[in-house]
Amino acid sequence: MKQTNAIADILKSPKPVFSVEFYPPKTESGARQILKTAKQLKAFDPDFVSITYGAGGSTRERTLEYGELLQDLFEFEVMPHLTCVGHSKDELGRILARFDQAGFRNIMTLRGDPPKGETTFKPHPDGLRYAGELVKFIKENFPQFCLGVAGYPEKHPEATSLDYDLDNLQQKVAQGADFITTQLFFDNQHYFDFVEACRSRSIEVPIVPGVLIALSHEQVKKFCSFCDSSIPTELESQLAAVQDDAEAAQQVGIDWAYRQISELLERGAPGFHLYILNRADSAIDLVKRLHDNAQLKF
Repeated sequence: MKQTNAIADILKSPKPVFSVEFYPPKTESGARQILKTAKQLKAFDPDFVSITYGAGGSTRERTLEYGELLQDLFEFEVMPHLTCVGHSKDELGRILARFDQAGFRNIMTLRGDPPKGETTFKPHPDGLRYAGELVKFIKENFPQFCLGVAGYPEKHPEATSLDYDLDNLQQKVAQGADFITTQLFFDNQHYFDFVEACRSRSIEVPIVPGVLIALSHEQVKKFCSFCDSSIPTELESQLAAVQDDAEAAQQVGIDWAYRQISELLERGAPGFHLYILNRADSAIDLVKRLHDNAQLKF
C-alpha cells in the first residue's frame, strides 16, 4: 500500500502545485466516468487529488472506496474530505482510523453542509460544530495527518461579514491547519485581497486558489449561487452569447481559466486546484495550454 506524502511538504516545491478534485460517483456510469477521467489525467501528473464527502456523510463509504482506487490504481496522492455533519466524536475517530489504515496522509477538514432537505447545520449531540473543532480533534488524536481547510475569498455564505469569516479561518489555522484551499472565484482580485487580509492576520500557511472551468452560463450561475461567488460581467456576457453552443461555451471557460491561472501564478500563488466535476476534457485542454506556455511542468 502506498503511503501518501504530506501536501504541506508538496507545497514547499518551487514549481507550481497542480491538483484536482473528484467526487464519489452515485451510479455505474458515474463510476466509469471517474475512472476514465482519472486515467486521462494521470498522464499530466497532478501533485495530488482530493475526493469529496457528501452532506451528512452520505458518501462516506464511496469516498473511502474511490479514494483508495485513485491511490492504488493510479498512484495519486489522495486527500479525502471529512466533515462534522452527522458524526459523533467516536464515529469520527473510527473514520479517521480507517483513513489512516488506508494509507492516506492528508485530509480536507470541513464543517460540511446540512443533509439534503435541511437548511441549517445541526451538530451531532456528541459531535463537533465547526471545522476548527475538527482540526483540533484530528491534531490531538491523529497528529500524523496533514490538514487542509477551506477559505472563502468572497466570504462564506453564512458569515455575517468577511472579517467574521476571517476570524474563523484564523482559528482553524491556529488549531493546526497546514494549508488553505479557496472556494471558486472568477475575479482574481478577490483572491489577492483575501491573501493580503490573511497575511495581515498572521495567517502564514499556503493559500491555494480553487478554480472552476466555466462550461456554461447556467452552470456558472448555479455554482456561484451555492457559494455566493460573483460572476464578472465580461464572463457572464461571453457565456450568455454562446449559451446554445456547448463547445463554444467550454472554450470561453478554458480561456477564462487560463488567464486566471496565468495571472495567479505570475503573482505568486503556490499553484492551483481545479474543480473538474469528474470531467477530463476541459481540464486536459487547460493543463496542456499551461504546459505549452511554460506556466506548468509535468
